[in-house]
Amino acid sequence: MTNVEQFHNLAHIFISFIGAILLLAIYSNIRKRFRQILEEDESQKRVDSGLLYLSLAMFVWVGSGIWAYASKHFEFSETMTYQIGVNLLSIVNNLFLLMALFYFYYAPKFIYNNIKNVKIIIGIIIAVASVTLVMAGVFGENNMYANIKLNAVPDLILSGFLCFLLLISFYKTFLHRGLKLVAMISVVIMILIFASQLPEVFLDFNDEFTTLLIKIIAKTSLIALFLVLATSWVIQLANTPRPNEMRIRFLDWSLIQLSIPSKNINNAQVDFGSKTTQYKNLLKFAIRRANGKGDLQSILVSAGGEIKNQTYLTRIIENINEILQLSNEQQLERRDLFTFLGEGKYRLRMIPENISIDEGLLHEFIGSAENTEYSSLCN
Repeated sequence: MTNVEQFHNLAHIFISFIGAILLLAIYSNIRKRFRQILEEDESQKRVDSGLLYLSLAMFVWVGSGIWAYASKHFEFSETMTYQIGVNLLSIVNNLFLLMALFYFYYAPKFIYNNIKNVKIIIGIIIAVASVTLVMAGVFGENNMYANIKLNAVPDLILSGFLCFLLLISFYKTFLHRGLKLVAMISVVIMILIFASQLPEVFLDFNDEFTTLLIKIIAKTSLIALFLVLATSWVIQLANTPRPNEMRIRFLDWSLIQLSIPSKNINNAQVDFGSKTTQYKNLLKFAIRRANGKGDLQSILVSAGGEIKNQTYLTRIIENINEILQLSNEQQLERRDLFTFLGEGKYRLRMIPENISIDEGLLHEFIGSAENTEYSSLCN
């Protein structure tokens, strides 16, 4: 083992270990301080464990560092056993990163809180692991072709896919949180993460010093990015209104009274005017939240649902922000008023006791509603 390799492996182990412990500590603290927000949906008891899975991914990095160090120390780094271990650790790491993406609000929609699709991708990861093991058994020590490690190719493809998903998720997350510079840096970091894996497959690119330097820079930067993500998440949770503090009253057609003290919105009247579609959609959510139980409190927002597109939810928030002329600090986000329950279902976050609907308005709406379910909800 050269001095460069020894330095890289030891640095990799300790940096990853410290990063994992820090993320785990932040996650634990967030769970204690913001438990009400994280578990506000009683029907699912959903806990946002994104940081937990990121920390577990870093613990896998610790394991891979120990594996690499041991392989050099005990001189089995050129064996198929070592390569299989590397590939399997990489696949487990990808699995934890995928589970973290499940909780990323700005992750691609086919992953965020979508249990069905995540199960499919987990199946793909298991399939890749199987293919890797089969290729290792078939090729044995002769797993090289044109200086390419054949049994590492499936893992590289999977890692590339995960890097792409993480790149999109990080960029959109930091961009929406007002951290444009961090968003751009995250793109560079994810490109470096993927590039650092290429020399393990394409041996022509494997210059020891350059490869190990890129690896340590990429992973250290990614750990720093995780910590920035955790910090921004704390700030976001601190600024998220509590469900029991928000109040809404439906006074008349197109007119509501809204109170969100943490946003300095107190008994503010919002007149939707001609924007009746947004008003009716908000009224539907309020009726279901106030009168429904379980799944009846939510609305399916999809092409086949009662509300056809998520854009309609965004427009409700945009209209409120525009009508009340809220400052940047006061402006509402979609997640402030709506909880995403998964599988395309959304629900109003306010507790039923804080929702008031004028009786005449309610009867008029029920009488004209195409969905007869509202009539049964209110009886």
